[in-house]
Amino acid sequence: MRHVSDLPYATKEEQHLTIRMSDGVRLSAHVWRPVSSEDEPVPAILEYIPYRKRDLTSVRDSIHHPYLAGHGYACVRVDLRGTGDSEGVLRDEYLEREQADAEEVLAWLAEQPWCDGTTGMMGLSWGAFAALQVAARQPPSLRAIVIASFTDDRYADDMHYMGGALLSDNLAEAGTMFAYATCPPDPAVVGERWREMWHERLENTEPWVLEWLRHQRRDAYWRRASVCEDYQAVRCPVLASSGWADGYSNAVTRLLANLDVPRKGLIGPWSHKFPHLGEPGPAIGYLQEVVRWWDRWLKGIENGVMDGPMLRTWMQDTVPPSTSYAERPGRWVAEPGWPSPHIRQVTHPLTRHRIGNPEEAPGGTGRPGAAGSAPGPAADASVSADAEASPPVAADDADRRGEPGEAMTVRSPLSVGQFAGKWASYNAPPDLPYDQREEDGGSLVFDTDQLTERVEILGSPTVELDLAVSEPVAQVAARISDVAPDGSATRVTYGVLNIGRGDGTADPTPLEPGRRYRAVIQLNGVAQAFPPGHRIRLSLSTSYWPLAWPPPRPVLLSVYEGTSTLTLPVRPADRDEEPARPFGEPEGAPPLRTTRLSPVEERWDVRRDLVDYKAELEIVKDRGLVRYEDIGLDVGCRAYERYTSVADDFTSPSGESAWTMRFRRDDWDVRVETRTVLRCDEHEFQVDATLDGYEGDRRVFSRSWNETVPRDGL
Repeated sequence: MRHVSDLPYATKEEQHLTIRMSDGVRLSAHVWRPVSSEDEPVPAILEYIPYRKRDLTSVRDSIHHPYLAGHGYACVRVDLRGTGDSEGVLRDEYLEREQADAEEVLAWLAEQPWCDGTTGMMGLSWGAFAALQVAARQPPSLRAIVIASFTDDRYADDMHYMGGALLSDNLAEAGTMFAYATCPPDPAVVGERWREMWHERLENTEPWVLEWLRHQRRDAYWRRASVCEDYQAVRCPVLASSGWADGYSNAVTRLLANLDVPRKGLIGPWSHKFPHLGEPGPAIGYLQEVVRWWDRWLKGIENGVMDGPMLRTWMQDTVPPSTSYAERPGRWVAEPGWPSPHIRQVTHPLTRHRIGNPEEAPGGTGRPGAAGSAPGPAADASVSADAEASPPVAADDADRRGEPGEAMTVRSPLSVGQFAGKWASYNAPPDLPYDQREEDGGSLVFDTDQLTERVEILGSPTVELDLAVSEPVAQVAARISDVAPDGSATRVTYGVLNIGRGDGTADPTPLEPGRRYRAVIQLNGVAQAFPPGHRIRLSLSTSYWPLAWPPPRPVLLSVYEGTSTLTLPVRPADRDEEPARPFGEPEGAPPLRTTRLSPVEERWDVRRDLVDYKAELEIVKDRGLVRYEDIGLDVGCRAYERYTSVADDFTSPSGESAWTMRFRRDDWDVRVETRTVLRCDEHEFQVDATLDGYEGDRRVFSRSWNETVPRDGL
């Protein structure tokens, strides 16, 4: 990245401004703005997240906000209520109080003498969620948003319930926030009240996973703040981005298809990162794109930002399987709109171990009106699969679309999924899926013939199955892989469906063992090229642990050949590209100086004990101890995850998320330790959790939880 200090505007910063909410709680803000804004007010841009502006995000903030301020904006980074140096308690994500606070912050900004009354919001992940959700509330000063790595559907396209199946990241992310929500404020900012504020957080926080497990259906808890419930509520321009390696790869195209405002989409090869910090690369000059967006929509400068394609995305070329990539080979491609008129939904029949040619499929080469229509690329992702399979249609009442052939069966072992990688990759530790051949040994596998020409897909593949299962609760995971001539298999995309859950709004439907159903699985969106000599593989499994929590009992899945299909969103490989302005080199302001005091530790270990048949995935992400030189603060952050199971005992899976957060300056030495363990039997989930607070070596707070939550069709 090129670090730029010579910017159009000289800037100043205020590290701790207090913004009082209507209920008296004070939020802490860090502001960067042009010196000239005292006399010539400028638009204000808000980033609003719970990840501690004074230390844990301060390096990233120092790259972004001074850069934007140097282009003529007042940039404001606010800690959510109950986090960092803001007062109060953070009890859950995206609550009404959080969004009301954001509206009050925007109103406060618009009234400041250095602000011209116009505001924008930006962010990655939580910050992007906040911006999109607040935009749907239509605060009067908010004129545009810039969002990265987000979703518009909190239930089915977040870390919670993919296709109605419980994701292990439901536990992992809950563990993350259990730790972040219980960290102390900095005494150097809040003074002697730090201990009182800290204990208020400790005493009023419970493990977030409990609330998330209490809502296993798509109820009002999830619908609230899910923008997909009413896209028309968003009335300001949106610049949306994500990465194909991220868990949030689907919402960009859904917004392009469903919003009725000026909008642009950008999807690269990245994991859960801003595009200018993108890994795997290539990273791009994202902040330059952001400045152009703000100039157009906050300052009214006619700069042509809306010219050219609606969507620019990285078409990924083939790569050997690896858990990490420095760069993904490929090229930028462009689409004028979404759904794209250039993409054709091509349907292939599934026969015995083979993906058939399109002309062999029931009904021809695609569904009626498939090109660019639901459930094609505009629908993107498991949320649509979930809705489309709502409820599963009994085959004796459905259009068979041709006479069925014989049943192909599989009952997957719990080991299928150990090489699945993380739901949302952070590229550290290496967390992408590894070679799928071992996974395929416990799966039902279908291959195309060896390709004779290049095939490119862009959008969300769809698997429609004519199936029967042996248990009332059943799950199917579908994976598409790029199979090289040497047999190695690189996973391209996947989807998971809890077959009987429907769309999550109705009562879960217990399946009748042996009865025929039709079910649809919408896989995550992707842009991928398959070269000549390779094969495209579809793999189906009845478990995908630990990425998704398995059903309570092993399931025998029967898939009927001839009446089950795979539909691919095919983009012409030789289509001339629309001219697109090239991206600049990644750049930002010089980062704050830090000193590493202890080494980083990163591990991703898969172990199997063939004496007691215990399988284990252990993940360590320890940032080590880092000194933030500008404030003289040492900070340590260690995350640990462990997922275990025994043989094929489907009641044996267990997940653990443990965090240690430490803060040290002179004689102030404080740490928080959290641990959450999730277990199950056939009927309920069991949650055991602990929260401990320390001053030096003395434990000053301790609490534990031992609770159960009934399984509700999971």
